[in-house]
Amino acid sequence: MKTILLVCTGNICRSPLAQVLLQRDLDEAHPGEFRVISAGTGAWDGASASEGAYLVSLENSLDVSMHRAQLLTRELTAESDLILTMARHHRVRTLEVGGSGKTFLLGEYAGETGPEAEVADPFGGDINVYRETFEELRDLVARAVKRLTAEFHESGTGEQ
Repeated sequence: MKTILLVCTGNICRSPLAQVLLQRDLDEAHPGEFRVISAGTGAWDGASASEGAYLVSLENSLDVSMHRAQLLTRELTAESDLILTMARHHRVRTLEVGGSGKTFLLGEYAGETGPEAEVADPFGGDINVYRETFEELRDLVARAVKRLTAEFHESGTGEQ
């Protein structure tokens, strides 16, 4: 089983939403082949997902109610096969704790370039800001799954 780590700042908004989206999409494409986890570069261990992330997840038939934030550590980067970050400064921190050779911005991994490769933090915004972030993440995750599927089959580890 391959482990994918998603990283943002507090691990209460972007990365939990991306985590449930990516896990759902990968479970549909490759049941039992991927485990998706998330962490934050400045997370308070044990914090719940933000209210906006919780509400937007429910609106989209997902659930982050059981999510608990965790701080990005060397152990998490070591156990991860692929690390996808929301912003460039998250990538820098991930590289500092051992993520070299397997860390990408989610947007870049999905084919975006420039400023569009970063996912803005919705924290403190109203529900519409969270909805916009969710839509952006849904698009990026769908494109990332296509790339993962291609790489999965190319490496010969896929059964399909």
